[in-house]
Amino acid sequence: GNISFLCLEPQVVPVTFLSSSSYLALPGTSGQDEVFISFQFRTWNKEGLLLSSKLHQASGGFLLYLSDGKVKISLHKPGKALSDITAGAGLNNGQWHSVSFSAKRNHISIIVDNDVTLSAHASIPLQIYSGDPFYFGGCPSSGNISECNTSFGGFQGCMRLISIGNKAVDMISVQQNVFGNFSDLQIDLCGIIDRCLPNYCEHGGECSQSWNSFYCNCANTGYKGATCHYPIYEQSCEAYKHRGNTSGFYNIDSDGSGPLGPFLVYCNMTDTTWTIIQHNNTNLTRVKSANRENPHTVFFKYSASLDQLQTTINHAEHCEQELAYHCKKSRLLDKPDGMPLSWWIGRTNETQTYWGGSLPAVQKCACGLEGSCIDSQHYCNCDADRDEWTNDTGFLSYKEHLPVTEIVITDTNRPNSEAAYKLGPLLCRGDRTFWNSASFNTETSYLHFPTFHGELSADVSFFFKTTASSGVFLENLGIQDFIRIELYSPSEVIFSFDVGNGPSEVTVQSLTSLNDNQWHYVKAERNIKEASLQVDQLPQSSHSAPPDGHIRLQLNSQLFVGGTASRQKGFLGCIRSLQLNGMALDLEERAKITPGVEPGCPGHCSSYGNLCHNGGKCREKYSGFSCDCTFSAYAGPFCKKGKHISAYFGTGTSVTYNFQEYYTLAKNSSSHASSFYADMTLNREAITFAFRTTRTPSLLLYVSSFYKEYLSVILTRNGDLQIRYKLDGHQDPDVFGINIKSMADGQLQHVKINREEEMLFVEVNQNERMKFILSSGTEFNAIKSLTLGKILENSDIDEETMKANSQGFIGCLSSVQFNHIAPLKAALHHSSSAPVIVKGRFTESNCGTLTGADSTSSETTHSFADHSGPIDEGEPLANAIRSDSAIIGGVIAVVIFILLCITAIAIRIYKQKSIYSKNEAKGSENEDSAESALKSELSMQNTTNENQKEYFF
Repeated sequence: GNISFLCLEPQVVPVTFLSSSSYLALPGTSGQDEVFISFQFRTWNKEGLLLSSKLHQASGGFLLYLSDGKVKISLHKPGKALSDITAGAGLNNGQWHSVSFSAKRNHISIIVDNDVTLSAHASIPLQIYSGDPFYFGGCPSSGNISECNTSFGGFQGCMRLISIGNKAVDMISVQQNVFGNFSDLQIDLCGIIDRCLPNYCEHGGECSQSWNSFYCNCANTGYKGATCHYPIYEQSCEAYKHRGNTSGFYNIDSDGSGPLGPFLVYCNMTDTTWTIIQHNNTNLTRVKSANRENPHTVFFKYSASLDQLQTTINHAEHCEQELAYHCKKSRLLDKPDGMPLSWWIGRTNETQTYWGGSLPAVQKCACGLEGSCIDSQHYCNCDADRDEWTNDTGFLSYKEHLPVTEIVITDTNRPNSEAAYKLGPLLCRGDRTFWNSASFNTETSYLHFPTFHGELSADVSFFFKTTASSGVFLENLGIQDFIRIELYSPSEVIFSFDVGNGPSEVTVQSLTSLNDNQWHYVKAERNIKEASLQVDQLPQSSHSAPPDGHIRLQLNSQLFVGGTASRQKGFLGCIRSLQLNGMALDLEERAKITPGVEPGCPGHCSSYGNLCHNGGKCREKYSGFSCDCTFSAYAGPFCKKGKHISAYFGTGTSVTYNFQEYYTLAKNSSSHASSFYADMTLNREAITFAFRTTRTPSLLLYVSSFYKEYLSVILTRNGDLQIRYKLDGHQDPDVFGINIKSMADGQLQHVKINREEEMLFVEVNQNERMKFILSSGTEFNAIKSLTLGKILENSDIDEETMKANSQGFIGCLSSVQFNHIAPLKAALHHSSSAPVIVKGRFTESNCGTLTGADSTSSETTHSFADHSGPIDEGEPLANAIRSDSAIIGGVIAVVIFILLCITAIAIRIYKQKSIYSKNEAKGSENEDSAESALKSELSMQNTTNENQKEYFF
């Protein structure tokens, strides 16, 4: 037939709008009452002008543009918008999208991607007639075309298949200047670039892009920065601790900016920092009916991957995991050198036959190493194969084998044979990389390490301290590329680099000197998007990379730390915790074999001592520091955790705290102490304490001085709180009474006293703070001692204080603090080292945390009945409590209550034992009751073994 060997298809000629100043002007037919324009476009930009034109014989026009990835049309007259409709969404995804715009008389419509569901329509109070010309993508920079002046700029992207009035535009004619005109266009090519392929956003960051660049959304990745490269979480619990954080759950990123993600751990911030990583089976689990052919196998899944765990373990100073194996006729080893009957597997996937408390490559348990097994012929207690419960329990601490991932048990298939196991969480202590440091003692000394080569992103972080005014921290050179970080001046750090685009530098200026011998933190990063530098908590400084510059670092020499290859401008001082892309460099090991460099850097308290609060003292350690809370009223790693230390005072009890300076001088000098203490002057005090008593009058607290000045806090005969300041030895004391109610009612009373020169503020039981003004002076000179309870030394005190001191204080004192001094804590916990003298009956108790009837009962019982020794002043027990009959009745009630409790407990134990025996015979107990029963049975077995015949309820 009639066949033509060709296929006539419409020629598709795309056009690229290269910049925001590009435009395409095409003529239309002016004055028509119908406008129809269609085209296709693709772009990465959310904003941009697609089409604009002036309306015929009307002052106004229309704009078709992209806004937030949506197509919008706006018709306007000068100063007034007539219509603004929207269609489509997410049209800046780099794909081709079609747009059809039509206007006839007073009706306009937009259809996106030929989808009626993505169309928009509107009616306007204006007859529309086509104008001339139509501007695509932008406007000419010359002339005054108000219809094109927009805030969102020109279109950058590609267009094709442009039609005006249902007539296709011949872009070849436009290219030949036959039809229309244009500026900064690329015709017959779509030059769009996918800048998210490949995706340079790291750690799962979401890539988006514009015409010139790409952007990374780092939300929920655990990372930050232009390419989601740098971690937002610390690498270890040790790092969190030295930011001042207390115990709690934290995300850690064990390899920093490396490929491993963050995971959740519990950080126990004690004097030593422990990282606790849990697994999915922490219960005591019973095993029966297991043999070699049908072993009992259990797998443990942790809250982190094995790679994450391995990095954490490698960084730690020590790791351990408790493994308990309880057994009854269930052996671990058939014979000392034979095949094991039970074993465990660690992260190396190797079978391990040593057990808790023992060592690798030794088929023994802890008792085998110690020679304390119940049968000396075996190396494990369980291998004695006895028909009674025993156990082999201890900590596994060989880091290379941890954590335990699997346990296999095969010897519980014989009559009366049974076992139970329990695996504790993985515990790791310290972070040896955080304190890994080196001291550079000469300007020509340096350490060298392998370094970056071909990385997309490179980050360096470290701490430094120095007294020098300049010096190079590190340098790495390539044939053309290089990086260098240096202290350029006492207050300026510079990060300079060249990755093939020419040398660049980023600078951070500090308002204070950085050569103050304090630890300072430096982080520098270079990636495909930018280079950045941060010093301490100063604002980060950054330098954008050229859009089409070199991508990878090409460095072929080693990294020089503390100096340069030319041995010039070397660094004098200390560098620690140096990391490259999350990988820690072992400065100490390299320093041991390098002349002019020493491992380790002392002096951590100069930088971290401010983390010790409330009078805690910073103590230097080789790896870091610790806070000594001995003489603080607070506890915890930073002496911030409130500790309610309470004590009962009997009749005549006295606790006197001699201020440390006086205590030391008094032992070394026989001179009049007051001559040394003209500078021991206070113009403010902060005092807090709680008390509970039924006695009046009472002396609660007394502070003396060498100059006959004093402060006394007393309860008057009617139970009012009274504060008496005598800051001038020649005047009567200032007396301030708090007459709220009787505070000798046996309830716990909280008191806060703050003096700032002549202003005195008092707060009782968290009520509104009261304000008083002193008239006797503002300086408390040459303070000598603080006394709780009775004053035993001769003191020049006023009559009311003397009356209160006649019996001192009988009752409970709690949480006493004078400025940063905690006298109760010193007397109870550090009496041998603290400058404190205790006389009389003085016993620690929890009376400061009890409330109501319980607290009163506790006070009655402990304060008088439980204290050993005679009552000092011979006062009968009846004088301590207002009502003898109340005590007798209370004692009888308590005795009856205890007898009833004993009876109930005995009945309960009998019933539970019967139920357990029946359930065991039936073999149908559930998991929880089985574990409880097992624990009960193990406990009963241990009790029997220890021959304990007495029980106390």
